[in-house]
Amino acid sequence: MNCRNSEFLALMSNKPRNWPAIMPLARLASRLLALAAVAAAPLRGDETLTGQQIYERRCAKCHGVQGEGIAEHYAKPLAGDRSAAELAAFIAKSMPPDMPGSCSEADARLAAAYIFDAFYAPPAQARRQPPRIELARLTARQYQGTIADLMVAFFGQPTPDIHGGLQAHYATIDADGNGKGVISRIDPEVKFDFGLSSPKPDEIDPADFAISWTGSIRPPATGEYEFVVRSPNSFRLMVNDRKTALIDAWVKSGQETEYRRSIWLPAGRWYRLELYFTKSGQGVKKPEQLRAKIAPAAISLSWKPPGRAEEIVPARCLSPREVRETLILATPFPPDDRSTGFERGTAVSPEWDQAATSAALEVAGYVRDRFGDYCGVVVPDKQHEPSLREFCRRFVERAFRRPLTPELQSLYIDRQFERAPDLTTAVERVVMMTLKSPRFLYLNQGGANADPHDFGSRLSFALWDSLPDGSLMGALAGGQLATREQLAVQAQRMAADPRFDAKLRDFFLQWLKVDQIREMRKDADLFPGFNADVAADLRTSFELTLDDLLADEKADFREFLLTGELFLNGRLAPLYGVELPDDAPFRKVAVNAGERAGLLTHPYLMATFADASASSPIRRGVLVARSVLGRALLPPPDAVTPLAPSLHPDLTTRQRVTLQTSAESCQSCHALINPLGFPFERFDALGRLRTTDNQRAIDATGSYLSRTGDAAKFDGARSLAEYLAASDEVHTALVEKLFYYLIKQPIRAYGPDALPTLRRRFAEQGFNIRRLAADIAVLAAIAEPQGIPATTKPQGN
Repeated sequence: MNCRNSEFLALMSNKPRNWPAIMPLARLASRLLALAAVAAAPLRGDETLTGQQIYERRCAKCHGVQGEGIAEHYAKPLAGDRSAAELAAFIAKSMPPDMPGSCSEADARLAAAYIFDAFYAPPAQARRQPPRIELARLTARQYQGTIADLMVAFFGQPTPDIHGGLQAHYATIDADGNGKGVISRIDPEVKFDFGLSSPKPDEIDPADFAISWTGSIRPPATGEYEFVVRSPNSFRLMVNDRKTALIDAWVKSGQETEYRRSIWLPAGRWYRLELYFTKSGQGVKKPEQLRAKIAPAAISLSWKPPGRAEEIVPARCLSPREVRETLILATPFPPDDRSTGFERGTAVSPEWDQAATSAALEVAGYVRDRFGDYCGVVVPDKQHEPSLREFCRRFVERAFRRPLTPELQSLYIDRQFERAPDLTTAVERVVMMTLKSPRFLYLNQGGANADPHDFGSRLSFALWDSLPDGSLMGALAGGQLATREQLAVQAQRMAADPRFDAKLRDFFLQWLKVDQIREMRKDADLFPGFNADVAADLRTSFELTLDDLLADEKADFREFLLTGELFLNGRLAPLYGVELPDDAPFRKVAVNAGERAGLLTHPYLMATFADASASSPIRRGVLVARSVLGRALLPPPDAVTPLAPSLHPDLTTRQRVTLQTSAESCQSCHALINPLGFPFERFDALGRLRTTDNQRAIDATGSYLSRTGDAAKFDGARSLAEYLAASDEVHTALVEKLFYYLIKQPIRAYGPDALPTLRRRFAEQGFNIRRLAADIAVLAAIAEPQGIPATTKPQGN
């Protein structure tokens, strides 16, 4: 707009008829004139400006008075996580765009301090636009876990408290085909080769005996598990099913001795397992069958967990205690939003709504087919109505996580039994209405009027991604869940549950960006010992190392970054300079003392964040910056392919990376990334220790400028890890990320004191990651969150 001041004032005073239509334009012109007046104000030689004045005179014309951005200049808001010192350095070097470097360092520091405190830093953003709690639906993981626990809750499903194998019963078979028990014991694993003998030849006939193994199995990760049974004899394997075998070779045909079948198993729960084996001619004395009866007897039970190598099912994943079968939903759900780094359920798509409907139908059918289990009724008739109504009442209360009011009792139960053509249909309708109700599908409905039932629900979903168990419901019924102290007692109890172990374990996999198992390929000429089996073993090694750290009573987060021990087996040992027998199972060993530093230098992580033929300081630096330090990094403006070693055969990897990212447009991010990735250069693309790259000595030095402006220098990965383990910045980032992962809401929506309180507690408790998770769950359960008024609830019943 090129009008002069007098012309604009005349326009303002005369107000034409179409004034409403040009009001926005007039406001814009007025604003631009005001900014121009400020910018054009003469400076006296002795005038000292504040940071705010410097910003308003020199920066606001492009960035807006409140840093909101101006479309024709710089549309993005001024917000981020650079420190004030980093902002000052950037302003002094690059601002203003038309005259970079013309701003003095003193003025740059003043302007940066004002920008940082007024609207740039996260606390300033929270003051200007307080984060709000979003009404959240169940994520796919929460829905599946809730259904699984809901269906076993009627039986008081206990958590097996004995680990270490399966209950085994050995019996000899007489001429009439009857079994006589001889041995009862716990077998840590199923891997037996009896040859032509038997488990106890003096009491068990080598030609006629049977074995049963019963108990439960706990998968370490969610995914597809391939079970493998090898035996020349008859057997039947049941997994999470009392009626249908996963692998049935009871009637043998041909010479097959290896059988495979897969099943999807969510982590954090125990599943029923039964394996029945027999070597018996069942009393038949024909000569050809007599010859068959002296055939060898052998059996082994293995599995192939997702992304891992096949192994004998280990004792740590087995229990002799039996559990009921668990409903594992077959209905697929669409992926949840993970744009914030962790999954959340803040959007409802038609696909998700359809999946929820299909799942409700699946559960209704599951209940219908098991009336005998749930209601004690096989063929319902009028005399069974009271027991069916009682089942429905308990079902709805558990699903809604609170007792039913008379109104809800009438709507969800009484009305369905009155209007349904038969009792079976009535129960199905109750189940489907309940599972489609917002009271089941949505969390955080209590808002500012939350009661102990809301507290219990928040606690259980934070720690288990599922509904309260019987103990928690009992505490609620007894009025023992109203205070922070009472919630803390329950949280500590719940932290001993395998569902909590699975959730905390998954956090670290997501934190280190290895939750999605990717194919790992390496240059066969450079790394001839690497293959798919080694890659799978590396994944197993990483998960065992993580499990070991989480299982430690102290669970000290600093050890996650500092431990020099990891798990290796006979296949991995030679690659990483450790002497173990070729067939050695995984065991904990110390590797490269003084160089290895916790999970960050684990061979699996180093190999994952590397290229096919070389290390990758960029990928490793991004991991540290984003995940560990919690720094925000913009995606590169253009897709850039790393320089191939063949293009610069005389350069080291560090030199190639420095060359490729030397442009000014790259340095805004790579000035942070590269110095955090270079300390890992002593580890090659397989995560093996090395001293040279391209026949030159490794330069593993790096640096970091913290948010508070403190500069740190490192030489090697361990030096960097020691800095990170002691860093308040890292601890703060971890607390914030773990809070979002557990609660699926921003921590700043729980008030300005939530983050510093949890961070302080974390330090006071020796950086115990398990206690931190429990503290987070308690704080979020009982806090009065900002952003959800008392009346905010999803529409409908």
